[in-house]
Amino acid sequence: MTPAGPVNHLASATATYSPAARRRPLSPTGRCTPARSCYEFYAVEARLIGFDGIPPLHESLEQLRACDESFLGVRDELRLVGAVAWTRLSNGALDICRLVVHPVAHRRGVATALLDALDSIEPAELTVVSTGTANLPAVALYRQRGFIPVGERQIAPGVTVTLLERKNASASQSIHNS
Repeated sequence: MTPAGPVNHLASATATYSPAARRRPLSPTGRCTPARSCYEFYAVEARLIGFDGIPPLHESLEQLRACDESFLGVRDELRLVGAVAWTRLSNGALDICRLVVHPVAHRRGVATALLDALDSIEPAELTVVSTGTANLPAVALYRQRGFIPVGERQIAPGVTVTLLERKNASASQSIHNS
């Protein structure tokens, strides 16, 4: 399944942390609006890496809606607690553009559930992602999931992001055998 363009909906990931599985439109006033909570999601990473210039931290709802990313989200009874966004690169690789978890849901399996769901619906021979080098919990999560660091890029003086990738032979077989 390759997204044809922006998908402006969130679908709850099937996971241990998903008590309410349902689709919700992105709404400028709704409780399921990612941009509404983006500050809370990205403020933690900004503190971890010592840099508040993370672009999504300052993204408007209009900018979020205009992006060419597909989104998958998970909610608890009250709010959106996590989301993953991705695109397909021209070479077929899956590019994880963002993976965010609300601070109230840290260390509860939300990121793992989102990545499991993404792996299920978007199998890929190659998956790429980048995260702040000083965001040790994120780097550890990706490494546990088979990603390997392939480089670093400086985004501001003293601030780097680690580039990671994961090659998946079983996705290669399923893509070519379907």
